[in-house]
Amino acid sequence: MRKSNLLLCLVSIALLQVQCNSNEPKTLVAGESTFNGFESQVEWGRHLVIVSACHDCHSPKKMTAEGMVIDSSRMLSGHIAGSPEPNVNKKEMQQKGLVVTNDLTTWVGPWGTSYTANLTSDATGIGNWTEAQFMLAIKEGKYKGLPGSRNLLPPMPWQMYRNLTDEELKAIFAYLQTTNPVKNIVPQPLPPAAK
Repeated sequence: MRKSNLLLCLVSIALLQVQCNSNEPKTLVAGESTFNGFESQVEWGRHLVIVSACHDCHSPKKMTAEGMVIDSSRMLSGHIAGSPEPNVNKKEMQQKGLVVTNDLTTWVGPWGTSYTANLTSDATGIGNWTEAQFMLAIKEGKYKGLPGSRNLLPPMPWQMYRNLTDEELKAIFAYLQTTNPVKNIVPQPLPPAAK
């Protein structure tokens, strides 16, 4: 009896080992998520936008008694068009470091002055972009995702984000296409101050 139980146990373990090491692709069960545990590609993209800190630079902020909070009416709309330029000696700042506005949407450094982009679904944002443009912008750091365009400027960490998988970038793009469209034409960057 003991030998039969031992033999049965060994055969069961062997079958489990074979099953667990199978090279056959897993087939999806109805209702099973393919979006990293999220119910939809859009929800996964929303999560990735949050944990990738896109709001840190691309969402204007309001100053409160408790510090900065995201302006929910302008989420992901980038630098607010018509906002005043930072009142700093740009030449000195370019030599010594950088300056950032209190809402984190304007950055001055050795590259000049850059303004964070509008990522909303509005046409002034990325509303008329294709998924391929978005992929090129992040993977190769190209302005508006156009081949031959200028590189994205600091502080955009595209060199880090290019390591996101294609599926992650597609999810981010899918989410951004569902955002509240905010009409906001972000100004073009300014070159470094003359030396």
